[in-house]
Amino acid sequence: METMNFEYPASTEVPKRACVGVVASGDLEVLLQPSKDSKSRVTIQTSVLGFKDTWKSVMDWFFGQYTDAADIVIHDAGATPGTVVLRLQQAVEESRS
Repeated sequence: METMNFEYPASTEVPKRACVGVVASGDLEVLLQPSKDSKSRVTIQTSVLGFKDTWKSVMDWFFGQYTDAADIVIHDAGATPGTVVLRLQQAVEESRS
């Protein structure tokens, strides 16, 4: 198991908590909640070792577009970058509905 942490500046507040996805073979779970300050923090727990650069690239891309302050926890079981982005987008949409 590998754990990674990333932090990004943010400018708006997340309206509410959200949980999307299921940790299963090849998928992941995203837990999103409002941050207590003007930053977004991401903690990733993955069973797939050695992909920190890929995770960083995906998070950098996502937070280049997403400006809400959120604390996000991702539990990963080998999801592809496309699935990661999809689940993050779903969590954001769920938090705004």
